[in-house]
Amino acid sequence: MATIKDVAKQAGVSVSVVSKALNDYEDINDKTKKRILKIAEELNYTPNLAGRNLSSKKRMTIGLISSAVFNTNKKDTNAYEVIKGIYTGVDEEQLELAIFLMDSQKQKQKSYTQFCRERNIGGAILHGLRTDDPYFKELLDTNIPCVNIDFRTDSQAENVGSVAIDNKTAGEEMADHLLTRGHRDIAIMAGTEETFVNIERLQGVKQGFEKHNVDFPESAVLYADFSEEKAYELAKDYLAEHRPTAFLCFSDLMVYGVMKAVTEAGLKVPDDLSLIGFDDIPFSAITHPPLTTVHQDFFEIGRQAAKLLMDIMKDYHFENHVVVDHELIERESVKDLNES
Repeated sequence: MATIKDVAKQAGVSVSVVSKALNDYEDINDKTKKRILKIAEELNYTPNLAGRNLSSKKRMTIGLISSAVFNTNKKDTNAYEVIKGIYTGVDEEQLELAIFLMDSQKQKQKSYTQFCRERNIGGAILHGLRTDDPYFKELLDTNIPCVNIDFRTDSQAENVGSVAIDNKTAGEEMADHLLTRGHRDIAIMAGTEETFVNIERLQGVKQGFEKHNVDFPESAVLYADFSEEKAYELAKDYLAEHRPTAFLCFSDLMVYGVMKAVTEAGLKVPDDLSLIGFDDIPFSAITHPPLTTVHQDFFEIGRQAAKLLMDIMKDYHFENHVVVDHELIERESVKDLNES
């Protein structure tokens, strides 16, 4: 099926010019407009109805389908920052936002496609969903434009996009930070094994070990499902048998659980054991000591997800996958063993 980009390529003009011609803007001369319309007809191009509604400034509803709010620790404000960013992006286009929040354990209550159809939703942002959820796959198989936050699918559909940081690079930077400072006995407190971000971060950490010609400690990978409580239990059991020089954690919440176990073991951070986290949630700057961690701009991730979705709906996008910048914030929780 032809897209607006195919029409633009055939006509030798930009996508925005094609869009203006299709929507009868006055700043396109008649000759160019007629040529574009003729090419569109020859290619059997059918304009995206959602995009046409957006271009005509008609109010339309954008859907946010999320399980992240109910699945997070009360210390974790990430989901709320993402939602604020999404709302800001949608509001900038003077559109409306419908929010469908659910507990991931109760996802069989309603079909996401049904939710979108009932509310005449023109496009959906998916946040915190399980990729093995049948309703998730059902939605991706429809013609409803969708943007996934924090994971990419194998879908080649032009109406499916994603927004995330480069989790693989971030994981490599975490490993490099510890290894450069002389750490070799490192425990990895990973998240949920099957999730996209966990897989990407773990691959990055392995690349970091390979870069330093250090064997990756497969037996030291502990899966705590991004849970503070589970990280505490796993770290407590691990420290009873072995004492690494550092814990590399895939979320700050899991670091807090490890911190508790470290304190109960009579150890101090970073004198006896170093910690590095991921997310840079607000508490991480005021822990004792302040936590070295990977900063994610969750508000911007949400805003970019809204922007990408609306670009897909208008057929303006050239790249379906947007990468938001991250930064490793160095504080005081990692000891440089080279100076010992």
